[in-house]
Amino acid sequence: MKRSAIAIICSLACALALAQPAGDKVAAGKAAFVEVVKVLQSPRCMNCHPAGDRPLVGDDSHNHPQNISRKSIAAGLPCSTCHQPHNADAIGVENGPPGAPNWNLPPAATPMVFQGKTPTQICQQMKDPAQNGGKNFAQLLEHVEKEGLVLWGWSPGKGRNPPPMSHDAFVAAFKTWVDANGACP
Repeated sequence: MKRSAIAIICSLACALALAQPAGDKVAAGKAAFVEVVKVLQSPRCMNCHPAGDRPLVGDDSHNHPQNISRKSIAAGLPCSTCHQPHNADAIGVENGPPGAPNWNLPPAATPMVFQGKTPTQICQQMKDPAQNGGKNFAQLLEHVEKEGLVLWGWSPGKGRNPPPMSHDAFVAAFKTWVDANGACP
């Protein structure tokens, strides 16, 4: 009996050891996530992931005009009232609202706040399904790789700067982080 319990414990310990990324993979994942955070805390991402209930706008991340907040959305004024599937300048409306498919704030229950957080705090919330909208690593990667609203950040329209690295470099860094099992810096 003792022997089989020891064998089970050893088997579990070995399986757990194999599931953990190697040290260099962990270091690479941590370093990659520091790069990922530079994008997440850029205005293109942070403006919709603010510390409060008001979205931010512009490269200087100031409060959204018209006193827009989550209360506006709850009162029946969805973001898509003004934010259409394309940037307004793409249809000839200079300095109009930016746009992308499904323009919205993250749900109030899982806002994924990037503003004012450390890379470690962002990492911990990013990989916590209770805070990230129930997503696993594969779903998070798909979100940053393919989601139209995320992709918009790299073509934000006239007068708006894209994130500080290319989308391909961002996705590669994100994959490195995922491959390190979400190692936090």
